[in-house]
Amino acid sequence: MEIKGGNYRVWYDPAEVAVYFEGILRLGGPQEYLPVEELLDKVLLTNPKSIILDLRTLNFLNSSGINVLYKFAIAMRKKGDVQLVVRGSKAVPWQGKSLPNLKKFNQNFEMIFCD
Repeated sequence: MEIKGGNYRVWYDPAEVAVYFEGILRLGGPQEYLPVEELLDKVLLTNPKSIILDLRTLNFLNSSGINVLYKFAIAMRKKGDVQLVVRGSKAVPWQGKSLPNLKKFNQNFEMIFCD
């Protein structure tokens, strides 16, 4: 599963049960984020023990995109004991501010800042 746009790419690696985000993800609103939501939902339907969201190379994500991540954290919480692991980068300012808030939506959450 892969989604590509002009400045971004989102793809799923089933071997690692990881969804990778890279580039600049600045879509126009919730409707434009539907393919990303659908990809995340499909991963959750595989009933994994944990899911990794690797955002280390995602340089920008607008508020609509951040909302998609928050909604996904809530969906994971409702699913049961699936752990959410988020890999972020200290070098990307928005990640340090927004990603730790995922814990508010899902207590089974681990944040890993690289670099």
